[in-house]
Amino acid sequence: MATFADRRAIPERKHRLNREITAPEVRLNGPENEPIGVVSIQEALRMAGDMDVDLVEIAATANPPVCRLMDYGKFKYMEQKRAAEAKAKQKVIEVKEVKFRPGTDEGDYQIKMRNLRRFIAEDGDKGKVTLRYRGREITHQDIGMRLLERIRDELADVAVVEHMPKLEGRQMIMVLAPKKR
Repeated sequence: MATFADRRAIPERKHRLNREITAPEVRLNGPENEPIGVVSIQEALRMAGDMDVDLVEIAATANPPVCRLMDYGKFKYMEQKRAAEAKAKQKVIEVKEVKFRPGTDEGDYQIKMRNLRRFIAEDGDKGKVTLRYRGREITHQDIGMRLLERIRDELADVAVVEHMPKLEGRQMIMVLAPKKR
C-alpha cells in the first residue's frame, strides 16, 4: 500500500548542483561572481569543497556550462525574497461595482458618486456602474441613459469610459477605468 509520503511530488530544482553537473569542464565564477576561468569539473568540485560552498550550474546551455561557487541555500532564499518583493509591488486592479436605480435620490446619488470617485481616483480600481430597472421602469431607458451620461460627465476628470452603457436584461452597465496619469 502506498503512503502519502510516496505520492508527494518532489519539487524539481532549476539549477543542477555539485555532482549532478555532467559536463567534463565548466566556466567557473567565484562566490562574488568574479570569473575564475575554464576548469575541469573535478577541480571545480575540489574548490567548492575547500571553500565549503556548492557548485551551482547557472547557464546549462552555454559551451562550456557556466557554474558558480556559492551557498545554494542562501541563493535560493534570496531568489524567493526577490520574487516576493516583485509580487508585493504588483497592483491588482479590481472592478468595484456601484448600483443605481432610475429613481436614485440626490443624497444617495452623491454618496455613490463619492465612493465611485474614491475607487477610481485613489485606489486605482475600475468602476462598474450598474443601473437596475424594475417593473415598468424598463420602458424609460432614456432616463437611465441620462443618469449614466451624468455620471460619466462628473467623473470625466478622473475616469474614462471603458465599456459604453449597454442594456443586459433588466440592467444597464457601464465600466469606467482610471485615466492614465
